[in-house]
Amino acid sequence: MALKGIVIDPGHGGKDPGASGNGIIEKDLNLLISKYMYDRFRELGVPVTLTRDTDETLDQKERVRRVLNAYGDSKDVIVISNHINAGGGDGAEVIYALRNTSTLSKDILDEIEKEGQNIRKYYQQRLPSNPVKDYYFMHRNTPNTEAVIVEYGFLDSKGDDVNQLKNDYEKYAEAVVRGVANYKNIPYVADDESGYYTVKKGDTIFMGNNG
Repeated sequence: MALKGIVIDPGHGGKDPGASGNGIIEKDLNLLISKYMYDRFRELGVPVTLTRDTDETLDQKERVRRVLNAYGDSKDVIVISNHINAGGGDGAEVIYALRNTSTLSKDILDEIEKEGQNIRKYYQQRLPSNPVKDYYFMHRNTPNTEAVIVEYGFLDSKGDDVNQLKNDYEKYAEAVVRGVANYKNIPYVADDESGYYTVKKGDTIFMGNNG
């Protein structure tokens, strides 16, 4: 199956910080993960777009508009919406759309697990008021894309997620790149020159943490 392009969506942003705790603000970590991933897909020669590349407030309508305007509403478009979980659990999970199979989600989690993160599950979630529709707007309103929501860990975990998110988020982002490459048979080359994305001045989101 051809790949028209990948849209990376850093969840939340601007006036919507998402979850926060233990020195982690979700909107900022989502953006760091997404920028890293964007750079790596470009290095691999894959068409890729970000819904935001700054700390910008996006409502649901505008976020979806940017997704669909990138490469169209097509089954040959992959959408990766990056998030950090909260609620006291531990580990990574992926939610995929009702229209899609679990293959991509499983590939992503398999690769994240190789980087040492605990794996919870990959699953679909239905809208309670209409169970034929997806619960999450990113799935529901991009009706023909292959859209996944990746939750990299819990920022309020009682386990090891907090330190892993601070220290290993680049490895997890690289794992998603590998998972997509495996799924779409994209020739994968590791980022050997620097290992992982180099955090630039102003990027850091952790008080007193050097990553």
